[in-house]
Amino acid sequence: MSVHRESEDPPAKPELESQFHQIELDNSAEDANFKRREARVVAKLDLYICPILIVLQLISFLDRGNIGFAATQGMITDLNLVGTQLNTAVSLFYPLYILSEFPAALIVKRVGFNRVIPAAAACWGIVCLGNGFAKSFGDLAACRLLMGMFEGFLMPSLTLMLANWYKREEIGLRISYLFIASAISSAFSGVIAFAILFMDGKAGYPGWRWLYIIEGSVTVVIASVCYFIIPSSYTTAYFLNEADRAVMRKRAELTEAYSGGKGHYTRAEFMMTIKDVKTWIHTLIQIMCLTVMYGFSVFLPIILRFGFNFSVEQSQYLSIPVFFWGSFVYAIGGYLSDRFSRRFLACVLCSPFGIVGYAILLGGAHLSVGVKYFACFLIATCVWMMGGANIAWLSTNSAPDGKRAASLGLAFALGNLGGIISGQIYPQTMAPAYTLGHAWSLGAICISFSSWWVLRYIYYRRERLKGEVREGGLAEISEFSDRAPTYKYQH
Repeated sequence: MSVHRESEDPPAKPELESQFHQIELDNSAEDANFKRREARVVAKLDLYICPILIVLQLISFLDRGNIGFAATQGMITDLNLVGTQLNTAVSLFYPLYILSEFPAALIVKRVGFNRVIPAAAACWGIVCLGNGFAKSFGDLAACRLLMGMFEGFLMPSLTLMLANWYKREEIGLRISYLFIASAISSAFSGVIAFAILFMDGKAGYPGWRWLYIIEGSVTVVIASVCYFIIPSSYTTAYFLNEADRAVMRKRAELTEAYSGGKGHYTRAEFMMTIKDVKTWIHTLIQIMCLTVMYGFSVFLPIILRFGFNFSVEQSQYLSIPVFFWGSFVYAIGGYLSDRFSRRFLACVLCSPFGIVGYAILLGGAHLSVGVKYFACFLIATCVWMMGGANIAWLSTNSAPDGKRAASLGLAFALGNLGGIISGQIYPQTMAPAYTLGHAWSLGAICISFSSWWVLRYIYYRRERLKGEVREGGLAEISEFSDRAPTYKYQH
């Protein structure tokens, strides 16, 4: 008696292949659908999140950098500043700025971006407004110290907020927006300072006082608005619907699976940070980059006024195209760096322009003013690109989240030692040549350029070792970090 067992026979090979092919098609269609929905969500983030952060960064640099324009409009005389007191006031912004950046990076995600950022902005706006009523060097010094302390909370908060909303391959371009905003702020400072020249004497106040009063008042208003429009997380974001939140939830899961952690730092992650040599090299580079950036952005109007012998009005409006050029170059560089995931090239390709620019300024009195002014455009080509590309490179190559927060905190905090240095390298006693400032900035660019090649070697060497781990040549690293074999560096 035969038993019919046809239903239990395995399907023929062509039928199996057909089933597998169908599964692949389904997965492919699902991935394509998710990609489309994800692209729409990212577009929303760019529309609602990035403009807020850009405006905050813009007003931050406006408020800290307007001292250069105020100095050309009579502040030195009105406050009876003598010797290097102006340089001291510039540098005093940074000690408390540095001290507040690292704790800000560690606490901002726990306290809430929607609380820390608006509160810090409101506080430094009030201080900036008060700067308009300063009567002496002591008043100016106190305002600079307090402004630095409150502004120190901003940059780490903005960077970590971007890391909280965007994936690692998207963050480089968005960080570039912050540095573009800092460049544009310098240009806007020139526009505003030139416009406020026409308010000189209104209500008995000189123009430089109105500069502080108006900018400080605007900052307080913007901070008040930010309290209501910065979302605490994607789950409560007013501009996302339920479908968008589902996409964000999936993105968060993918990011957590790849980067590790949920944004809360631990002692182990902090120790990973300080034991990693790349953290310190990136931080050294950031000190060099910010020395150049702060020195150039704050002192360019002064260099144009007392170094190139332009008038007050000319020193205001001639700085505008230089700063706009710097922001344009960084916008293009940041986009290309993200588009092709090439951080090293973004750093090293811009540096030679700055080297040539400062070499021209050091060339001596026989060079025409036109040539020296052209050199300012060469310098602007690299000034913002260097610092932004360096910090984006560190951010995309640090994991888990706690290590990234600690790495960025260290880089921002110690990097702003460059702000203290920049305030001292352009003393008025060295006008019109400003040899110390130009030579120091040239050296800083050269150190950065050399250090990036060292970093490139480190990243490639680590990738080679990871390849050996994946092939079974070495023992697996037990604790997840960017040193894990599954984590791929961008370089």
